[in-house]
Amino acid sequence: MKDRRLTPANKRVADPSLQSDWPGVSYVEPEPFAVHWPLVDLMNAPEGHRDRQLLFGETVGVYETHEGWAFIRSDKDGYVGYVPRSSLASSPQATHRVSAAATHVYDAPNFKSRDRMRLSHGCLLHGLGTEGSFLQTADGYVPMVHCAPIQEFSKDPVSVAKTFLDTPYLWGGNSRFGIDCSGLIQAALVACGAACPGDSDLQEETLGYELPADVSLQRNDLLFWKGHVAMIVDDARLIHANAHHMAVTFENTEQAINRIDQQGDGPVTCRKRVILSQAV
Repeated sequence: MKDRRLTPANKRVADPSLQSDWPGVSYVEPEPFAVHWPLVDLMNAPEGHRDRQLLFGETVGVYETHEGWAFIRSDKDGYVGYVPRSSLASSPQATHRVSAAATHVYDAPNFKSRDRMRLSHGCLLHGLGTEGSFLQTADGYVPMVHCAPIQEFSKDPVSVAKTFLDTPYLWGGNSRFGIDCSGLIQAALVACGAACPGDSDLQEETLGYELPADVSLQRNDLLFWKGHVAMIVDDARLIHANAHHMAVTFENTEQAINRIDQQGDGPVTCRKRVILSQAV
C-alpha cells in the first residue's frame, strides 16, 4: 500500500508517474508555486487535520485547485496534501533563508518602521538587493543579520536545533512558533544541507545508518522511539521537542530514555548517525 503522505494522487488527479497504479483520474504535471503566507498547514484533506506545515518561500507543485483548495506536493520532502490556494503565489528563485530563530519583514529598511510579517527560521526569501543593513524583497525588508545566502549551509545540526529552544510543542509543527519532534530534526538537517523526511517513522527508515550497540553516541546522532525522535547534544544530553515539557528542551539522555519508557512509549527502537553530505 502506498504511503498517503507521499502519494501525489486523489480521486480526481494524479501525477503521471502513477498511471499504472491510479486509474480513472486525470494525470497532470504539477505547476510550480511558492508559499506566500508566513506559515500554512499542510492538510490531509480540505478542512482536514494538519500533517505538517510549510514555511514562507518553500516551493511546491500544484496538481489541482478545487473549491479554493490546492492539492500540492512539497519540493522539500515530497509530502502531499491540501493548502488554501490563496496561500500560494509565483515561485521566484530563493536567494536567502532566514537563519535566525525568527525575524520580521519591515515596511522600510528601518527597524522602527511598521512590520508586515513575522517569519520563522527556515523561511526562504527572494532578495532584490540590499539597502543599508536590510535585504529588500517584494514583500518588504528583512534584517540581513537574520539571513544567510541560500547556498550557505550550517555545519552542525545541534546548533540549529538549539535555535528552537523553548519553542512551544505543536503536533505537526514546523516553525519557531510551534514544532514537534520530527519537525525539529527536519529543520536542523535541512539547514545543514541534508535531505530529511517530515515524520519520525520515515526519518528512522531513511536517514543515515544504524549504530551497533557497542558504538558510543556522539553529537548529532539520533535516537528513535515509536513515534518520537531526539538528537544527541553531548555525552550527557539530548535535545528534542516533546509533549512532556510542551517545548523544545535539553534533557539528560539516560533520564529521557527511562522517562519515555516508563510513560508507556517503550524503549529506544533505533540509534542512527546521519550523513550530512546528503544534498537536499
